[in-house]
Amino acid sequence: MNLTTSKLNAFSMLKLPSAYLCGVRVKYLQDEKCEVTVKHRWINQNPFKSMFWAVQGMAAELSTGALMIGKIQESGKRMSMLVTSNNATFTKKATGRIVFTCNDGYLIDEALQKAIETGEGQTIWMKSVGVNEDGVEVSTFNFEWSVKLK
Repeated sequence: MNLTTSKLNAFSMLKLPSAYLCGVRVKYLQDEKCEVTVKHRWINQNPFKSMFWAVQGMAAELSTGALMIGKIQESGKRMSMLVTSNNATFTKKATGRIVFTCNDGYLIDEALQKAIETGEGQTIWMKSVGVNEDGVEVSTFNFEWSVKLK
């Protein structure tokens, strides 16, 4: 099965309904890069009239996780994946449409290969940067993903 943006968005509607209702959508997915967008709306705002940090986190996590899902599917192996740690930095109020971009797809290949060869779990850190419509960075999220052969 080829992983596409429409399949990921359908997956989020069924398996991640809070992200879907808040407007989190995968817009671009290739081997090394994934872009996920979310627009500031009433349903995802905080009391300060900007996007709630957890909504930003859902979009950022999906931009890293979509790459991981795609690479695991390509490997043809049954593997588990889990976020084991994360951190974030917020630099500007998130209003309007925010695009979270992860360019770390290349990191996944080595971790999956080691997990397959050794049978031991592997971890990697992946970064997603959120940028507003003016190109200004609003937040940066880092996720530590753990992968293991089932």
